[in-house]
Amino acid sequence: MIDILLLPALNIAGWLPAPYDSLVPSMSIAAKSQCPEMVLIPDGVLLMGSENGMDNEKPVHQVWVDKFMIGKFPVTNREYRIFVEDRGAAEPPFWREEPFSDPDKPVVGISWFEAVAYCAWLSERIGCHFRLPTEAEWERAARGGKEGKLYPWGDLPPSERPHPGHDSERGGPERVGVDEANGFGLYDMSGGVHEWCSDYYDAAYYRTSPERNPQGPSSRHRRVSRGLVAPQNQIQPVRCPKFTASQFSIRRLRLSPRSNDLK
Repeated sequence: MIDILLLPALNIAGWLPAPYDSLVPSMSIAAKSQCPEMVLIPDGVLLMGSENGMDNEKPVHQVWVDKFMIGKFPVTNREYRIFVEDRGAAEPPFWREEPFSDPDKPVVGISWFEAVAYCAWLSERIGCHFRLPTEAEWERAARGGKEGKLYPWGDLPPSERPHPGHDSERGGPERVGVDEANGFGLYDMSGGVHEWCSDYYDAAYYRTSPERNPQGPSSRHRRVSRGLVAPQNQIQPVRCPKFTASQFSIRRLRLSPRSNDLK
């Protein structure tokens, strides 16, 4: 099976390979129709962290990330429902509440373990290997090619943007794809919800992080999540993997094949 990271996906003309045909020639038409939209993120260097943020965001350090594919949008309620009904999985705790129930809003209240289970289920269903992104992959994708900025879109405060990621009418996060895409064509990478990453969390990890493709500490008690805009889009949203607050979501659980599969 092809190894694809479970992240959100973006569909930019020129970045997205011929819709999976070049990656999985034997994939059935039915399976292809269920695949999330994906965007190929080129390999490259990013400056990870922020000197203006919290201590766990320091120091700013240079990181190389191999190319990967990631989903265009966060996983929606509509998509997650298929998993729930197929596997008899528990409904997310906030699913039936009006601020979170719209089928086109990102699914929220998902624990890290549930996010991993969803990836495993999707891998089996589609025939490709989906997984959560590493924190470095997530930040590479979220920055959209912009380095040295406070936010993925630049330095403009979230309060001055037309779609800060919050549904002003019903509450909760905005529907996916309402805000503009970033430089890589990805949507909703930094507003509305947190998205789980594969890494264990260590507040001091940035001080010893390897320069190429960091995977996070070998073990700890918590996992990293990223995404919801705080004063400087900080890493502060880090929680226990059993935590299921209404901000936590999956970025298909954005998707990414191993770089060897993208040559």
